[in-house]
Amino acid sequence: MELTIRRGRAGDEDAILGLLYELAQYEKLTDKFRLTREIVTSDFLGPSPSCCSALAFLGEEAVGVITWFPTYASFSAVRQIHLEDLYLQPSRRGKGHGKKMLAWLAKHALETGAAGISWFVLDWNKPSIAFYDGLRAEPATGWLSYRLTGDALEDLADQA
Repeated sequence: MELTIRRGRAGDEDAILGLLYELAQYEKLTDKFRLTREIVTSDFLGPSPSCCSALAFLGEEAVGVITWFPTYASFSAVRQIHLEDLYLQPSRRGKGHGKKMLAWLAKHALETGAAGISWFVLDWNKPSIAFYDGLRAEPATGWLSYRLTGDALEDLADQA
């Protein structure tokens, strides 16, 4: 059976939600999972989405999901895509489907004027790191990833 990939659309809410929950389980992050069907409807599939999505299918069954959003590098004046999630069910891996999913996103990036795709990978996720290395993707160097959330975010906002 051939893998097909298409953009997310109305009616895909449960498939997107279910696959992203599987990803949270795989990454041991279910305690941080707050996504709901309603959020998928508004933030992924609404008129002004915050995040874009695509589903990968084998026949009629959704077996993978891609989520991303556009970014912009101001110094180099370049559009890019930030890949937030790339998930393929474990039983479907090792058959070239993950590469096809990322190739689909690369084609979309070029068609929309993006010059590159960036993403994060958990440092313990050796299979994904090996997959990305096999695509000739390079780890970003010279930059540290920072987050400002929760009380720290609120405390700083109170200083505005």
